[in-house]
This record gives sequence, C-alpha cells and structure tokens, in this order.
Amino acid sequence: MPGTHLFWDRVLTQYDFGAGHPMAPVRLDLTARLLDQLGVLAAPGLTTVSPAMPEDVDGMLGTVHTAEYIAAVRRASADPAQADVAFGMGTDDVPAFAGMHEASALIVAATRQACEDVWTGAAEHAVNFSGGMHHAMADRASGFCIYNDVAVGIQWLLDHGAERVAYVDVDVHHGDGVERAFWDDPRVLTISVHESGRVLFPGTGFPAEVGGAGAEGTAVNVALPPGTGDAAWLRALHAVVPSLVRAFAPQVLVTQQGCDSHFSDPLAHMALSIDAQVNAYDTLHRLAHSVCDGKWVALGGGGYELVDVVPRAWSHLTAIAAHQPIDLNEPVPTAWREYVRQLVGRPGPPRMGDGVSEDGMIWYRSWASGFDPDNAHDKAVYATREAVFPLHGLDIYFD
Repeated sequence: MPGTHLFWDRVLTQYDFGAGHPMAPVRLDLTARLLDQLGVLAAPGLTTVSPAMPEDVDGMLGTVHTAEYIAAVRRASADPAQADVAFGMGTDDVPAFAGMHEASALIVAATRQACEDVWTGAAEHAVNFSGGMHHAMADRASGFCIYNDVAVGIQWLLDHGAERVAYVDVDVHHGDGVERAFWDDPRVLTISVHESGRVLFPGTGFPAEVGGAGAEGTAVNVALPPGTGDAAWLRALHAVVPSLVRAFAPQVLVTQQGCDSHFSDPLAHMALSIDAQVNAYDTLHRLAHSVCDGKWVALGGGGYELVDVVPRAWSHLTAIAAHQPIDLNEPVPTAWREYVRQLVGRPGPPRMGDGVSEDGMIWYRSWASGFDPDNAHDKAVYATREAVFPLHGLDIYFD
C-alpha cells in the first residue's frame, strides 16, 4: 500500500528574503528538526523525498506564469538590482535576492512532484510544508510569494487527467492567487477560510466572489471577523468545507495549511490555538479518505511565529498525513527545546498543544444547531452558504 511522501531538503531554506523579513526560513528547519526529534521521520510508511528540479523549469512554471514574468524573476535572481516593481519584486514584501528564481522554482518542483506522486499512486498522501505560496499571480509576485506552487501543482493534475480537484485554504489570508488561476475553470473548487479582507491583506475574498462565467460556485470564500477564536472558526470550517467538497466529489484534495491564524502570530488578528488547527488538519485528512480515496496533497503557507507555532503546527500536519498523529499533551522533546534556546535565547513551547482542548477535542456548535442572525461569525458563514450552496444543490440552512 502506498505511504506518505514528505518533500524536504535543507536546500529549501534558500528561499530567504533576508534578515528581518517575517518569512524566515528557520521556521522550516525547526519544523524538520522537531519532526526528527519526535520520531515522525522514522514512521513506517513515511518517505522523505528531496525535490529535484525538472529539466524544463520554464515549461513547468509556464503552465501558470507568463513568460515575461519568469524572465523578470530570472533577471532579479541574477542581479537583485534589476528587480522590477512592476512585477511585484523589489518591495518590502518581496525583496529581491540572489538565486530567488532557483529557490522559488524548487518549491514549485516539490509541490508538482507531490501532486504527481499522489495522482499516479506512488504515494497516498504527500506533504510539502515549504510550499503553499498562494498569493503569487500569473504575472507578478505578491505577499511573500514569487511562484505559485499550488497552482502549478493543480494545473499538472488537470493536464494529466484529473477532472475535479478541490483546494481548501485555511491560511489566515485569502488564497487569492490560486483562486484567480482557476477563476474560470469549473474543474477546480477553491475554498478559502480567512480573516476578512476588510482588515487584512490582500483585501479580497468576500462571499460574493464565486467564480467566473461557467464556473459559478467553484470559488468559495469564508471571510471571518478579526478576533475569531477556536469554536467560531471550527464552526465556520465545518459548516462550509465538508458539504461542498462532498458535493463537488473531487478526485484529489489539495490543501494549504498556513498557521498564521494562531493567536500569537504577529501579522494577523485571529485567535486560534494549535489545538484547533490540528482539528482542521484531521478534518481535511478524513475528508480526503472519505471523498477521494485518500488522495491528499498538504502544503504549508503563512506562519510567522517561528518558534512556538510553525514547527508544532506542521509537525502535527506531517504526522497526521503519516497516520502517526501526535497527542496534543505530548511534551516537546528536550533536545529540540535546548536547540531553540541556544538559537533564539528562549526555550520552545513545553507541549505539542496549547492546552485548550478536552481529550484532544475543541467543542463548537455545529451548523445544525441553528443560525444566529445577530452573531457576526454566523452572519459570515451564512453569507457564504447563501452565495454558493444553492449552486451545488445544497440547503442554505441545513446540512
């Protein structure tokens, strides 16, 4: 039986915007070290794969990005002084750095290979926590993202026989680049659960944005108010995602697990715990098994609390994909905490969870319990259901 492929190599830390940038590559290294210390890398059925650059790199990227944009990235990669802000580079969000083309393209290659391995049956699940660059557009960089590995991976699936692909994005920011890439394509369902664009980058992702002509209902946006906590967020996720994914009946599930919705993340305003994020990962994993024969590609994304959140979140994600889930009460290995203390001057978190769940469960009201029109979170969920559920033959009020 095929197992789980984890795409990882320290070379992926070369995606580095420099000192002071929120997307510090140490978050990836710390995740891999924690996985090793937890014993997940040695789990039966988990294979760690070093991504390889394809011979035709531009051909791979060109399935989503324009030739002019790829050429612009190549110029900035060779000489950062040549970065062109017209293509979204040379900004505070996306500073140019030497080797940026190669570093970005390797992340794409990892996700593309993950999609291939899952589609061909070489793996049941595949994880690339260095991926999830969901903001990159066809012709420009955006939001710390240079090339859109998610869109390239999904496009590969479509080009190789997939008729329906579902993409679920739980990053705190709207997955605008992936949505835009497949806005007019009825073969791809994109669902983004995020903090409202009224208060957070990129300022898009509202319920009325449902897809282009002929693809209405295949773009789904749940825009939640700032300060949303565990119970309200999980109520929203479970009120929208499972029903739509089941109705769409995808052959592959691709998910983006940005963990910047955590209460300690410095770039957003949500209030989630690790415990709730793990609940979502488990939900998506179960959905992949129940809807698309286990074909699941799981990616990273945002996450800027580099020590306390990202390593734990994506270690849980990888462990779930490896069918070796980690108890939220499990102590974080002492050796890892000591390494972190030497690296940043403070120890890492003591346990793998935030201590808010009961026996691993976060309690929330299901949508079946009724809709409260005076509740801001319920109004957000209702707006999404009203906009897209009828387009899939689903009831707005009842599951």
